[in-house]
Amino acid sequence: MSVLVDRIRSRLEHARLVAEALASQSAEIAAVAAVWTDALREGRTLFLFGNGGSAADAQHIAGELVGRYLRERDALPAIALTTNGPILTAIGNDYGFEHVFARQIRALGRPGDVAVGLSTSGASANVIAAIREAHARGLATVGLTGALGGPLADLADCAIRVPARETPRIQEAHLLIGHILCELVEQALFPDVHARA
Repeated sequence: MSVLVDRIRSRLEHARLVAEALASQSAEIAAVAAVWTDALREGRTLFLFGNGGSAADAQHIAGELVGRYLRERDALPAIALTTNGPILTAIGNDYGFEHVFARQIRALGRPGDVAVGLSTSGASANVIAAIREAHARGLATVGLTGALGGPLADLADCAIRVPARETPRIQEAHLLIGHILCELVEQALFPDVHARA
């Protein structure tokens, strides 16, 4: 039993250290919040995407924006490009898995919208392809990645690099960052609406 308790404590300590290290990314988080806020204020759409756990994070963040995070307010336009099985499998089958997000950006993205790619390695080929397509179509681009950054950090207009190298720790931080961004966006767009108790 003590081995399990020790493992739990070490993981909680690690999570605390990652959260503290995120303070180094405060300016980047604020910059992304401003990009999202400006786009949403203009009636633009956020497109979020990633693979595996990052796909789940993309869906979670989109859900907080379309539904609500802390405030009772109007719905905000956010779409997770990871949710439509027929589209994903058709594009994957006909064009290759590398194109499953880029093809959707091509179909749906408009200048002024925002493409948000999540990749713990920063090197997911389909995320990179979508960011490139977004640039070609005049979308703003945001990358959430890990310490290495990868091509995603270099390509995105704004990049948040979680200072960790383990995928689970990066994903945990991405969800925390997503919640922070949702809170900042709600506060900026709906300052007169009080947060739920």
